[in-house]
Amino acid sequence: MKIFYGRDQKINGKLQNDFDKDYAFLEKALDRSGDMVKNMFFTGDGKTRAVVLYVDGMTDAQTVQDFVIRPLLLANLQETGKEKKDLLAYVENHVIETVDWKNDETYEEILTDILAGNTILLVEGCEKAVSLSTKHFPTRGVGETQQEMVIRGPKDSFTENFRTNTALIRRRIRDPRLKMEHTMVGERSKTDLAICYMDDLVESELLCQVRKKIEELSLDGIFDGGTVEQLMEEDPWTPFPQFQHTERPDKAASGLLEGRIVLVVDNSPGVLLLPVTYQMFFQTGDDYYTRFEVASFARSLRFLGALFAIGFPGLYVAIAGFHTEMLPPAFLFSIALARTGIAIPVVLEVLLMEFQFEILREAGIHIPGQLGGTIGIVGGLIVGQAAVDAGLVSTIVVIVVSFTAIASFMVPSESFGAVFRLLKFGFIFAAAIWGIYGYLLVFTALLFHLSQLESFGIPYMLPSVCGGDLDYNARKDHYLRYPYRKMIRRPLFTKAGRRVRRETGKEKTIHESK
Repeated sequence: MKIFYGRDQKINGKLQNDFDKDYAFLEKALDRSGDMVKNMFFTGDGKTRAVVLYVDGMTDAQTVQDFVIRPLLLANLQETGKEKKDLLAYVENHVIETVDWKNDETYEEILTDILAGNTILLVEGCEKAVSLSTKHFPTRGVGETQQEMVIRGPKDSFTENFRTNTALIRRRIRDPRLKMEHTMVGERSKTDLAICYMDDLVESELLCQVRKKIEELSLDGIFDGGTVEQLMEEDPWTPFPQFQHTERPDKAASGLLEGRIVLVVDNSPGVLLLPVTYQMFFQTGDDYYTRFEVASFARSLRFLGALFAIGFPGLYVAIAGFHTEMLPPAFLFSIALARTGIAIPVVLEVLLMEFQFEILREAGIHIPGQLGGTIGIVGGLIVGQAAVDAGLVSTIVVIVVSFTAIASFMVPSESFGAVFRLLKFGFIFAAAIWGIYGYLLVFTALLFHLSQLESFGIPYMLPSVCGGDLDYNARKDHYLRYPYRKMIRRPLFTKAGRRVRRETGKEKTIHESK
């Protein structure tokens, strides 16, 4: 028997209501698979055949034995007095001892469920197969996040298990209006994906746009949310992320309560939030679990650190190489003294140290365990000091590069911080060619690019651009965080009429009038 694949690479055909032909088809489709379990047996009457199929290692075999096979071995299906058309209902409702099951009518559905960790039960005389939820994956337990550390607040993080991640979100929002639409992506991997949103807060147009983009995903294998992010982003040529990735369930729940959409992808230890604005990448969990004065000060430092991370080396190249008159005489004398004996130009000094630091950073990531951090620190100290002693770079450049590196670590989001690591080289080259004018030109081009960038129809620079005209007061959670009692309104992308989160006084009157 040949297995027919259509143009979309899916197995076509429905069950033929013939036990021998159906089993032969499935056996052929699953041949040369040593991890497949195909257990055929007779039911309690000794005449009716049944078979269970599942993947060893992905299924709880003890559950299958105790609640599926054992009841069937005791059941006398021939003497039930049931018609054959009622045999399937009788098996489901009176024989198997499990409540989580569904019917499969096509070979495609059956094979997908088997390879997803479910158990397929095929009983002679039944026109449909029974798919039983018996998944038991080898998975990592819920642990502490490694990228978004907080001093105060929840410490749990998402894992690679799809159902664990959705449960961590449900645990925080016990509201029936929290919806989770399940689908599969990847032509061959068939990866589970959930679209999570608050039914009364999300904009219907945004939700339809996300559904359409997910339906259009076409790739053989999707194994992580990063692939989904790159396939769904509107502008693939911008270095700035158009999704927010997080490992923290509380951040995902907070985003849902603002009318945002969360995408949960199986095998990914994090989720994706959309839409996103640039200021969201500077927010951390600590901002909302500590006093607003402390949170505002820390957030201001992050914005300031981001400016240093992207522009400080280029600014030094522009001033030291072209516009020394901008420096006070005492400071200029210190730089000249430090550069005594340095043969290479300023721009080469900076590039040499920047590339050295990026190499150490990349090496530290791939060296296993705590040795990576040790190599980064020791390597930076040794190489930097050796370069100064050898007369390749000046001490001023070492200070500039070190300060830039520290400032780049202040950006909470790794994907957003990586953009600053990349763009700083653009500032350096522009400053090396045109001085301070090139530096300002690149900075203006960057602002123009960010001003026209959008994330699912939401301006990336909101509320710094067009915020006043749209009656959007999210500045209370922008560069600074106001006290909770002042943070009354939800963001602009929340569903119209549902933007008041705390109905008190004047805001309650406005909300009721709408």
